[in-house]
Amino acid sequence: MLPASTRRRSLLLASAAAFLSVPAAAQTSSQSQLPPVTVDAPQQRRAAATRPAQPAATRTARVRRAAPASAPQGSTNAQTATGLETPPGASLTVPTTEQARAIINRIPGGVELVPDTAFKNGPANTVRDVLGWVPGVITQPKSNIDNRISIRGSGLSRNYGNRGINVYMDGIPINTADGLFDVFEIDPTAYRYVEVYKGANGLRYGANSLGGAINFVTPTGRDASPFEARFDAGSFGFVRGQASTGGVSGPADWFVTGSAQREDGFREHSNGNIERLNANIGYQFSPDAETRFYVNANSWHQRLPGELDKTTALTTPRAADPEFVRQDQQRNIDSVRVANKTTLRFGATTVDFGLFTHQRHVDHPIFRYLDYYVRDYGGFVRATDDRMIGGFRNRLIVGGNILDGTIDYKEYDNIGNAIKGALVTDALWKSQNHSAYAENSFFVLPNFALIAGGQFMHAVRDQQDRFFSNGDQSGRRSWDIFSPRVGAIWDVDPTWQVFGNISRSAEVPTFDANTFSSPISSSVDAQTATTYEIGTRGRRPDLTWDLSLYRADIKNELQCLRTSPFSLCTVINANRTVHQGVEAGLGVAFLKSVFTQEDRLWFNLAYTYSDFRFDNDARWGNNQLPGVPPHLLRAEVLYKHPNGFYAGPNVEWMPQSYFADNANSLTIDPYALLNFKVGYDTGAPGWSGYLEARNLLDTRYISSTITSEIATPVSALFNPGYGRAIYGGLRYRM
Repeated sequence: MLPASTRRRSLLLASAAAFLSVPAAAQTSSQSQLPPVTVDAPQQRRAAATRPAQPAATRTARVRRAAPASAPQGSTNAQTATGLETPPGASLTVPTTEQARAIINRIPGGVELVPDTAFKNGPANTVRDVLGWVPGVITQPKSNIDNRISIRGSGLSRNYGNRGINVYMDGIPINTADGLFDVFEIDPTAYRYVEVYKGANGLRYGANSLGGAINFVTPTGRDASPFEARFDAGSFGFVRGQASTGGVSGPADWFVTGSAQREDGFREHSNGNIERLNANIGYQFSPDAETRFYVNANSWHQRLPGELDKTTALTTPRAADPEFVRQDQQRNIDSVRVANKTTLRFGATTVDFGLFTHQRHVDHPIFRYLDYYVRDYGGFVRATDDRMIGGFRNRLIVGGNILDGTIDYKEYDNIGNAIKGALVTDALWKSQNHSAYAENSFFVLPNFALIAGGQFMHAVRDQQDRFFSNGDQSGRRSWDIFSPRVGAIWDVDPTWQVFGNISRSAEVPTFDANTFSSPISSSVDAQTATTYEIGTRGRRPDLTWDLSLYRADIKNELQCLRTSPFSLCTVINANRTVHQGVEAGLGVAFLKSVFTQEDRLWFNLAYTYSDFRFDNDARWGNNQLPGVPPHLLRAEVLYKHPNGFYAGPNVEWMPQSYFADNANSLTIDPYALLNFKVGYDTGAPGWSGYLEARNLLDTRYISSTITSEIATPVSALFNPGYGRAIYGGLRYRM
């Protein structure tokens, strides 16, 4: 009999072959240029006076894809050929949604574009409301707005602070210089669209992590409504308000949005509030030169309920850990980001460059009282040249990034009720991240491109210990890593594509890994992976699909393991691990003209299969890696009427248990959640509204877990999922 790993690989390849045969058989001869793929039902266009015209197939939708990679045959002007010319009156520094689709679809791998119509017709409360329907993106709620995010097993064992994904806002990083990122700065009501680059496909921004990159893009005054406001309210004391304005005055434009929300929380000791401001001001010197300044400010105050043992989490899900209550554990962060981006266009060549700084104060009483300041700064430059060379189209991207920063880190005893005691840690952490990257796409045929590229990264982690009563724990590590990439993309016809790539990724340890307090903690090495990926995506009338199959062979996977919630995790390198899986999205209109000529009943599906395991490890053998379920499925049936009315149920189903520990001794049980939504939105200026019920059956389940080496039934590792909840909201647009 074949080994299990060989059988799994054969199954993945067979699934790919079967799937690729379906669209080929259904091929039609008269189709327009490939529109975006959406795993959801169509929605009407917004009025042209409000913003650039949107395609009819937008949604409460989740997953979208761009126009085909190839240029029209016979074209000689690169800007005209690629469809990237800036529409009259649009911004040069910020691509429109249609331009972003055209760019993103040139990447030979799993990449999605989520428009604002996918997440603004709902509570828009957390990052899960934005990304929860993107196959391959795992969003696991903890409490209130806090979510754990993992793509293809990135940061698999992290439960506090996310790692393994490069997160950007308007193309400018929000990760700290040592690699961690928080989701509290992400305001779901602030963005025009969101780009998701899975795995090494994030090379467009020079990203090179296992999970890839996510870019949240705000509107400009050139495509924003003159005025927009919304009010949302719901269960567990959730209240939220938001307002924005935008406009143009000659060569200048502006966009400003602010929001505030509070929530008592589903669990005891989980109340919190947050205020966010996003603004940008642009100035267009000429049709080929524009600069834009960004300001992003956030203030988050959140009490922490802590983790529970499995029995308590399922029987008394609203309880908090008594010790978290006694110490009044909290997470309070104030942050400000200021940035500039300038774009210059020289015929077929476009150059983007900019500078940024990101300042944070973290006031974080947990089992100790953490109080520290994060000061990050950096810059970037990227040139894109798209032209015909010797009768062949060629697209070259070259760029460089600098992200440096310091963390002025202090820990105190927490003597109870979030009161500082004696100082126990005082250190200055310095990070340097310098990278250069390039990617070239050469079209050997008008509809077939070969792609090659790579990134070189130089990284430094330096700790200067300033607290000597327990010894001098200063230390310094540096890494120089090259990560190559090759791929291909084929426009089979104007409505669907096939792609594949082989890519390397690398992640340098964060400071909570390289503490330099012992030989073990100072020798944690960089995580590297080689990922193989194939897939297809396409859109035909009343049918959309998006499929990626991948396998990542990982060395030195970073694992953040805990024995209890009352200690920082211990970070170690696993020897060899394997992450492989399937990311599938499907949308099909299975009933048409039910009550009127243009209405539709859509079936929408987002499925993620994750097979993550040790690879003949000396201690754990071929055990499954803890933290993420092997199967996660979201599906809905949605009725859409041309007058803007929509309604339908949806389910979230985790059909198979997964483990909380490396030993595979303690499981998280399967669950299924039933939800329902109803709303009205014409896409035009005026009023819209929604009503959404979640977990209608009040199912008790575990939403996320801390990971451990060996867990027991009394291990306090689990965050209970929310119970039955109802949310509603009204929105007005001019």
